[in-house]
This record gives sequence, C-alpha cells and structure tokens, in this order.
Amino acid sequence: MDRLVYTALTGLKGQMSAQAAIANNIANASTTGFKSDRVAFQQLMLKGGAGLESRAPVSEEVLDADRRAGTIQSTGRNLDIAIPGTSWMVVQSPDGTEAYTRRGDLQITESGVLQTGDGHPVMGSGGPITVPPAQDVMIGEDGTLSIVPVGSPPGTPSQAVDRIRFGNPDGSQTVKGLDNLLRVKGGGVLPDDMDAKVLTGALEGSNVNLTQALVDMIENQRSYEVQANLLKEAKSMDESSASLMRIPG
Repeated sequence: MDRLVYTALTGLKGQMSAQAAIANNIANASTTGFKSDRVAFQQLMLKGGAGLESRAPVSEEVLDADRRAGTIQSTGRNLDIAIPGTSWMVVQSPDGTEAYTRRGDLQITESGVLQTGDGHPVMGSGGPITVPPAQDVMIGEDGTLSIVPVGSPPGTPSQAVDRIRFGNPDGSQTVKGLDNLLRVKGGGVLPDDMDAKVLTGALEGSNVNLTQALVDMIENQRSYEVQANLLKEAKSMDESSASLMRIPG
C-alpha cells in the first residue's frame, strides 16, 4: 500500500514541477533570447535491504531548455545583436564564472561596462568589455565592438575596442539555469567560436510556442488529476483493509 502512495506522491511532485516550468515559459513568451524550460521525468526505482525498503530516485526531475532559435526581428538599434547560428554569447554570471546567453539587447552602463538587458557583463578577450566615452558605438559582423571617441571631428574612422566572445556548445554537455543562462554541466567552459557571426540591429525573441504551452498545461493538469485519483484510491483500499481487520472472528 505504501508503494502506491509513494508512487502517487512522486507523480504529483513531478506534475507540479512541470506546471511551474510551463507557467514560467508563458510568462517569458516575450522575453528577448529566452529558451523555454522543459521537465524530463526519469524512472524511479525501489531498493530494498535488511527487511526495510529505502526509496531512492535514480534522478529527480531535471530542468532543461529547448535550444531551438527564436524568431529574429529587426530593431535598427546599434547595440542590438542576434546570433543566427548555434553559438552563445559569453557573459559573466553573478558568481564570477563564465556563462552563456542568446540575449542580445546590449547596453552600456554609466561606468562603461557592456552588459545584456538582464545585467550580465559581456565578456571580451581580456574579461568584461569596458567601452570608453564615445559619440558612436558599432558592432561588426564578427562581434568586434568599435567606437568613435567623444569630440572626434567628422569623418574620424572608428577604433576597435574589443571583440565579443562566443562559445560553441557542440559536443559539450550544457544545462540551463533558472537565470536563463547556459552553463557547462559539472563546470568548465565552452570552446571559443572564432567563426561566430552576428546580425546588428536585430534581436532573437523567445522560442516559446504559446499554443503548445497552453496544450501542455491542459495535459499536465489532467495528469495531475490522475495522480490525485490514484492517491484517493490508495486511501479507499487502505480503509477497506482496515474494515476487514475489524470483522469479529
């Protein structure tokens, strides 16, 4: 009986995790560069020993991401970039390590640091890119950031500041965090992609399919109801067994 209860509770927990992922996808359907979350369920095993059963999951539900590219839309803004290939832009995560993003709505802080729209510093050849005071900023097809310094006379050629770094995820195991950043599973960094190209004046949108997300939410809700009914059935069976034990001999 306790096995049936454990199975039902495990299913309910998994369905709740899936529902949270679907809700997060819907909430980020218009977020630049967002990759939709998905939850993968793997088999749970029961291990016994010494007359007692211990229940150890082979793996819990794993939060991962759909890495398909989103729709690229033109913006005309100099600091907006889209990455048409499979490369990911290298940024600095809050803990100081390298992480990767497809979010290209770049901006320059008051201190001159180039960062993404969600506040992650963009990495160049020597660390986070710092942009000197400039009257014009441009990003080339290969990710090279160039400026025309403040006070330059008309016709002054642009000066290269640094090149945005890109990582190639092919052949590497990567996972997506709750902050929408990609990381190498178990630590480490992706190899630099020197052939990465960007589209300036464009942004990659979210790859969330709202219609599919709504269908997934309905299906998940039905699965949750099945697990809840299984728990009710376990309770009913337990009460029936208890009633049989009370029958006088």
